[in-house]
Amino acid sequence: MKKILLIEDNKDVRENTADILELSNYEVVTAENGKIGVELAEKFRPDIIICDIMMPELDGYGVLELVGKNSATSSIPFIFLTAKTDRAEVRLGMNLGADDYLTKPFEEKELLEAIASRLRKSDFLKKEIVKNMEGLNKFMDEASQYSDLKSLSKNYSLKKYNKRDIIFWEGDNAHSLFFIEQGSVKTYKGTETGKEFVTGIFGPGDFIGQLSLLNSKIAYVESAMVLEDSELCTIPRDDFTKLLYGNSVVSQKFIGMISNNLMHMQEQLVDMAFASVRQRAAKALLELYDKNVILDKPNGGLGIPREDFAGMIGTATETAIRTLSDFKDEGLITTDHGRRIIILDVEGLRTVADF
Repeated sequence: MKKILLIEDNKDVRENTADILELSNYEVVTAENGKIGVELAEKFRPDIIICDIMMPELDGYGVLELVGKNSATSSIPFIFLTAKTDRAEVRLGMNLGADDYLTKPFEEKELLEAIASRLRKSDFLKKEIVKNMEGLNKFMDEASQYSDLKSLSKNYSLKKYNKRDIIFWEGDNAHSLFFIEQGSVKTYKGTETGKEFVTGIFGPGDFIGQLSLLNSKIAYVESAMVLEDSELCTIPRDDFTKLLYGNSVVSQKFIGMISNNLMHMQEQLVDMAFASVRQRAAKALLELYDKNVILDKPNGGLGIPREDFAGMIGTATETAIRTLSDFKDEGLITTDHGRRIIILDVEGLRTVADF
């Protein structure tokens, strides 16, 4: 049963509204002023808050501000009740973070529809999306339920790629976003000297190509090559654009799904500027370990070419090899007969990375 906190100073309105909500199978807690309402929001942890604007002790704007500052309550959907129809007053509430508003007197149907709409949005945003094809198709199906996204493609399929296949070249027309279901892919940029700067190594659950689709030149800003036999899903640019701009609720969720790689790139650039080669190498090994590209046992994982590893950490191949040799001498890593790296001491590497 969904929980609603109703904050309203008018006793008749408060009791009548509570009756409507309880008869609609909601659990309701009421507060007669804003100060009590803020305290109950913390204790009751409602699924949604309905709050009058003009109240003694603390008005609705004050309630919204305090609820928004508390990490435990900041994500709770918030609907204003107001007797005012002044657009400036309504806009003020929306700018402060309110999700919706109802003008008193309101119809029962109007109230229940507003609550149902905001709860659907909240549930959608909270839902954990499994990073595989089943999860991706489920997300697309749910996103297409919104009227402005009904034209989204459905039931994406997988395409197989062989080791060393090129998925896209830097400078090609950016036509698709790619989702990795299986295997691993490296992205890289060419330098004027003909060398490669590896911008990332990605595995199952990762997206590639999103930065390029946001590029005003509509071209891939890097190349992508398969490191081991892989299966990828292609999401057309038109669908990417609809998911990003078509509906604010879906956009929030979609950005969260694809943004981890973008945040990682930002961290990588900071490391390039300020971290030592030793720190960068340790962080790169830990990242590959977390993605199961390299393991802590022999006969598993993926062999990463030394030049690719050097490209990941932005240094010469000789320097990367020397750093890996140091780690091997210190008992942090070893190699098997296939020259694949094996992690021996994860915590030791974390200490180096954080030093």
